Amino acid sequence: MMKKTLAIMAALCMIVAMTACGSSKPAEAPAAATTEAAQETSEAAEPAAAITTVNAGKLTMSTNAAFPPYEMTTDTGEFEGIDIELASAIAEMLGLELVVDDMDFDAALLAVQQGKSDIVMAGVSVTDERKQVMDFSDPYSNGVQVVIVVSDSDIETIDDLAGKMIGTQRGTTGNLYCTDDYGEDHVTTYDNGLTAVQALLNGQVDCVVIDQEPARSFVKANPGLKILDSKYVTEQYAIGIAKGNTALVDAVNKCLAELKDGGTLDSVISKYISAD
Repeated sequence: MMKKTLAIMAALCMIVAMTACGSSKPAEAPAAATTEAAQETSEAAEPAAAITTVNAGKLTMSTNAAFPPYEMTTDTGEFEGIDIELASAIAEMLGLELVVDDMDFDAALLAVQQGKSDIVMAGVSVTDERKQVMDFSDPYSNGVQVVIVVSDSDIETIDDLAGKMIGTQRGTTGNLYCTDDYGEDHVTTYDNGLTAVQALLNGQVDCVVIDQEPARSFVKANPGLKILDSKYVTEQYAIGIAKGNTALVDAVNKCLAELKDGGTLDSVISKYISAD
């Protein structure tokens, strides 16, 4: 009788134990309970969950905020421009907070390579040399290298650049192209485009080679300058990303595609660049 009682008690304990273990696993919600809004939130969060950033919860962007209209500083010290707005939109779509680090252009490129920033946007042109040290998103805008001269300059076409002293911004493709085409002895580099233009106004260089849109801003702000009709080089702008961070590249490309398809990309660009 005692053995039988003990056997029954043991069996009851096993049942209780099994029940207790089962209760530790959370019950799965019925499929019907998943709302459409929850699905959208889950899908929107997927890119951010899959990517790795320098600082958790943030998208750190290195830039040179002296490149209007792509990035510039307002009178109140805030950043604005095409790249700033696009980066802000991408960060929001990824559920991240945008952090903008302003520095010299060549330092902005290095920041991504050294893991100090997640992306670099500063009118960055895609080149074979840069592809060796960083990855790129899909292009989002076209860039054109042009030549700024004083109004009475004897430089009338690109062919007249030979033998002249050319001002460029350090680390830019304009600097690379001019050095290759005309030699280092005929190229003077400056920290930013504005300093190069000031050197032109002071007679320290004969011309400045820089991207078309900043060139238009500099010429508009400085009477006595003009842009040559002939273009030097045509390029494409893209977002620079640390080499090997394919998850971030894919996530950024997805955001760019949505911004393009929804018309936001064109809207941002047309806000700062007129059709003419």
